[in-house]
Amino acid sequence: MRELSPVPPDALAVEARDLRKEFVRKDRKRGKRRVPALADVSLTLERGECVAILGQNGSGKSTLVRLLSTLLLPDGGSATVFGYDVVRDGKAVRRLVNRVSVEASFFKKMSPSENLHYAARFYGMTPSETTERIPMILERVGFPSDRRGEPMENLSRGMQQKVALARALLTSPVLLLLDEPTTGLDPRSKLEVQDFIREMRAEHDSTILLCTHDLDEAESLAERVGILDAGRLLALEPAADLKARFAAETLEEAFFAATGRGFEDEQDELDAEERKALA
Repeated sequence: MRELSPVPPDALAVEARDLRKEFVRKDRKRGKRRVPALADVSLTLERGECVAILGQNGSGKSTLVRLLSTLLLPDGGSATVFGYDVVRDGKAVRRLVNRVSVEASFFKKMSPSENLHYAARFYGMTPSETTERIPMILERVGFPSDRRGEPMENLSRGMQQKVALARALLTSPVLLLLDEPTTGLDPRSKLEVQDFIREMRAEHDSTILLCTHDLDEAESLAERVGILDAGRLLALEPAADLKARFAAETLEEAFFAATGRGFEDEQDELDAEERKALA
């Protein structure tokens, strides 16, 4: 098993201060211009807490996850994971973090089991550990046993997403960054994944940052819910307080009141530079 970085007992799980990331966008009238994907975002997560971030496509959710997992460097501000700076202490941060993305990458010619065994070797897990743990995790995320030997390229997006979640859970991460973890899953599989997320918290004291389009998922899993709009964090508080603040009966109504747009409306598409950086 990979050696985890020591976790200071009093450190916040996540602490971001004025975190900023910019990309170049092409404008027909003004040509190329730099625009913020994240604009001075500040937030904290306590150890063992689950925080959900709601936002449309293009709001900055994936950028936030990639900054905290050291896949991108910030253009301003700072962020720490259990006291380790994501820029200066990247190696230590990566030992504590696992990420599940809706755009997870795999060895497409290899099967789910082969991909997971490869990842397990990378993390330093022994054959005896993987022989028992991989089938158990695949079963818990609802992956059918009769398809575990098929090439990844033959699987649907939803099936691949289950493998991505299973891969992240191999090492019982201290901080789990979930970027649309249940996108593309059928209702039963979605519930199975949500139950497993609860188990990760209960059994392994994992801290979870959940970026999602699923309003019910956010409200059922998270102690606090944030609204991210055009790179700015407009609110972060318990769902009940969020609804009370905006005099809303539902999170969807609160989102509309905070942003002035419907939750399913998408923001501007990423240009080539952004897509390359977020790949």
